[in-house]
Amino acid sequence: MNIEVNCNNSIRISGEKVIYIDPFRIENELHDADYVFCTHSHYDHFSPEDIKKIMNKHTKLIIEKSAKSDALKLFNEENIKIVTPAENYQIDDIKFETTYAYNINKQFHPKENRWVGYIITLENKTYYIAGDTDNISEIQDIKADYAFLPVGGTYTMNYKEAAELANVLNAKIIIPTHYGSVAGTKEDGQNFKNLVKNKEVKILLPHL
Repeated sequence: MNIEVNCNNSIRISGEKVIYIDPFRIENELHDADYVFCTHSHYDHFSPEDIKKIMNKHTKLIIEKSAKSDALKLFNEENIKIVTPAENYQIDDIKFETTYAYNINKQFHPKENRWVGYIITLENKTYYIAGDTDNISEIQDIKADYAFLPVGGTYTMNYKEAAELANVLNAKIIIPTHYGSVAGTKEDGQNFKNLVKNKEVKILLPHL
């Protein structure tokens, strides 16, 4: 599997299928997405302009309900799957779970919005994408081969809080996201890495 982090929480995972999570600031017209997973409806996570650059007539979108009306401007309804937290799903041969994602000490992502993170199983590997969240109790026992955690603060947990979560997660490889552009500093990823113990941390955001 090939993993790329483009910007913020914009992730591309490619293998037998090409999957995007929260595509944002996509430079090229690729139209190669089999599936697009969006964690919530904020502009840097559900970006119609960027989705248009990666989608094709077969692409399927996975999204929580607040973005459905805008999603219908891009996709036929049969290619949209609406999800809620803490559920198990399957779309075609892709199995995935949704997780809670919300703030506990700020108001940008209220729990009542029921926005999500994802645990996606691809080719016998699991990928946990936390979305915009603080270090909440519902996600501290997640198991995954790869975990993508926001570290930039302001709208999510900061790098110290994210490191506390990383140190209790059962994850083999941790990848920091959501810093250096919309929120956080370019140094947050390395500062996070310095605090994580006994796990591999990969810095994948370009130019940071």
